[in-house]
Amino acid sequence: MNAPADQEPTAMAKAMAAAKAEAESEGRAPAVPIVVAIDGPAGSGKSSVSRAAARALGFAYLDTGAAYRALSWDLLDRGVDASDSAAVLAAIDDFDFGIGTDPDDYWVGVGEADVTEAIREPRVTAVVSLVARVPEVREWLNDRFRGVMATTPFPGIVAEGRDITTVVAPGAPVRILLTASEEARMGRRSKELTGESAADVGQALRSRDKADSRVVDFMNAADGVLTVDSTELDFDQTVAAVVEVVTSRTSRTARTSHG
Repeated sequence: MNAPADQEPTAMAKAMAAAKAEAESEGRAPAVPIVVAIDGPAGSGKSSVSRAAARALGFAYLDTGAAYRALSWDLLDRGVDASDSAAVLAAIDDFDFGIGTDPDDYWVGVGEADVTEAIREPRVTAVVSLVARVPEVREWLNDRFRGVMATTPFPGIVAEGRDITTVVAPGAPVRILLTASEEARMGRRSKELTGESAADVGQALRSRDKADSRVVDFMNAADGVLTVDSTELDFDQTVAAVVEVVTSRTSRTARTSHG
């Protein structure tokens, strides 16, 4: 998928932002942020598509997968064995994590270190599945994801990652399963992880799918979750499809609540 052209916030986003500002100026509680939850397997384009969709909608963007990568980086940096679940849990309380949710100012930090690029290194990729498979780790991070979603200053937030539609935000008004064929996903992931061979990327992708499938069902849409298959779509088309789903679902919800 190719990079998209810059997109202006939608009319819906502008109207929501204006309504929020008006409510705040009048001392009323602003509307609860709209949560758009996007799930899908590795290499499906969740991160890049979600960020571009958030920008187009005028929403915040939350990359939950970056938290797992940042924790993996932190464990490696501290010499903690990621395969030892007990050691991982013992270290998690000292995990000082931060992430930018403005789609135009994305960053990932651990303590004083900017790890935005470092979390994509092969050594981190190799241990992410070990960290993500620990249920207590997922619960610990999920609580923090919910806090970010509830307190965003934006009129809405696009949150993407594994089990986001079923566990983290099952009540989100818009839930999407973004998927693609294994071949398409391998090609996209190879472009992201330029330091790895195609064979290594393919093996890592299959291993990640196998490991994550023990924890969550990320290949089949749950009830109420709409599937967007991007196998035959380019980047701009995929972003447009997601934005259309959000606009359609939120407009329908608004009509229902006022009807």
